[in-house]
Amino acid sequence: MTIRFTTAAAFFALATAPALAQSAWDMPTPYGDSVFHTQNIMTFADDVRESTGGSVDITVHSAGSLFAHGQIKDSVRRGLAPIGEILMSQLVNENPVFGADSIPFLAASYDDASALWDASREDVAEALADQGLTLLFAVPWPGQSLYLREAVTDPAQLQGVSFRAYNNATERMAQLLDMVPTQVEAGDIPTAFSTGRIAGMITSPSTGVSSQAWDYTTHYIDTQAWLPKNMVFVNSSALEALSDEEQAAILAAAEAAEARGWDMSAAETADKIAALEAGGMTVMQPSDALSEKLAEVGEVMVSEWLETAGDAGAAILTRYQGE
Repeated sequence: MTIRFTTAAAFFALATAPALAQSAWDMPTPYGDSVFHTQNIMTFADDVRESTGGSVDITVHSAGSLFAHGQIKDSVRRGLAPIGEILMSQLVNENPVFGADSIPFLAASYDDASALWDASREDVAEALADQGLTLLFAVPWPGQSLYLREAVTDPAQLQGVSFRAYNNATERMAQLLDMVPTQVEAGDIPTAFSTGRIAGMITSPSTGVSSQAWDYTTHYIDTQAWLPKNMVFVNSSALEALSDEEQAAILAAAEAAEARGWDMSAAETADKIAALEAGGMTVMQPSDALSEKLAEVGEVMVSEWLETAGDAGAAILTRYQGE
């Protein structure tokens, strides 16, 4: 796996600088402390604290404890929190570029996901900048795969199954598979299954393990459909209010967090699939018939995304495909 990043500034730029007034930043994140995204962000906060000599002190509020997932972006935009993390595709209704990484089978490996991020990062950063936000870094989840209560080999078996949706892409995918989409946040997955709201989902092995998917599903179908990213961004005014040295330290820590996070994500995949098996789940590869159907769904969703993304989307695909 090759992931490209620019050269980071030194973390300890402030080591010999005079002491600065402290900026205490609260950072809302949507996932729990055991999730590698949160662990990576906590290391990022530690790096910022160390490299600024404590003048920027970021307190991570995980698991939606400060703001719910759907409130985090607007909270940062409005200055209620200076920095936050969300699933990027949650903003696709605002701008289609935020959904480029959630198109099934467009980028179904870490190398492809990295190339797609290279092709779309500037567009994402510009879309955030229009709202007074500065992109810091983005890290993918492991590839999204199916969790079901039976061994599905024929796409017809999916018809009418109530299915967890967490963004527009998963909702549309469910519709194209004749499933019934229902919006459910990660923290509500076990309850949604136990109460019968949903009977299937597509998510990463990380979320499957953290929500103990073996308690309510039996089969993991390793589709690796796409690698959606979480992104971390900061209120631009809050960032610009810091000294030049503090800003440089944050950007350097962010660059390191992106590189580290991609490595953590890649390492997570095999470990978490093994944990699903250890929990009693059957791990299986998609049948030819299911793979063919999912590929058809992916082609439809690429075309639909291009219709909404227009010239910007076409330019992203051109850069990604190297044409």
